[in-house]
Amino acid sequence: HVQPNGQYHYHGLPTNLITARNASSSTSMTLVGWAADGFPIYANLGFTNHSDANSALKVMKGSFRVKPTPDANRPSTSDFPMGHFQQDWVFDATVGDLDECNGRTGVTPEFPNGTYHYYATSTYPFIQRCVKGTAATWSR
Repeated sequence: HVQPNGQYHYHGLPTNLITARNASSSTSMTLVGWAADGFPIYANLGFTNHSDANSALKVMKGSFRVKPTPDANRPSTSDFPMGHFQQDWVFDATVGDLDECNGRTGVTPEFPNGTYHYYATSTYPFIQRCVKGTAATWSR
């Protein structure tokens, strides 16, 4: 949607964009954009083996889990169940496929030798909320 300042941004998977960019999006990786650091953002499918473009595709999962107890300054969980706010989540590398910025290094169709890249996912944080690289470390 559009922010008050006119900038467009996503909160989750851009499903219409994915199918518009790639009619085979259910069976192949789809490049959906570029992050502020210059690295690509893909839809939710990635190679099972990050270094093998011939490996099967799988749905990428973010590596965050809901905290067991709410923070002290959080509104009541009876009004807003845990998982409702960003502060309810904590990074846990054991629960998903991606790093704290919803990305990983590996091969992609556009980068057969590998690159760092982000994913838009159907799990929290849905799209990257931080960046890993800088323009100086980016190579295309």
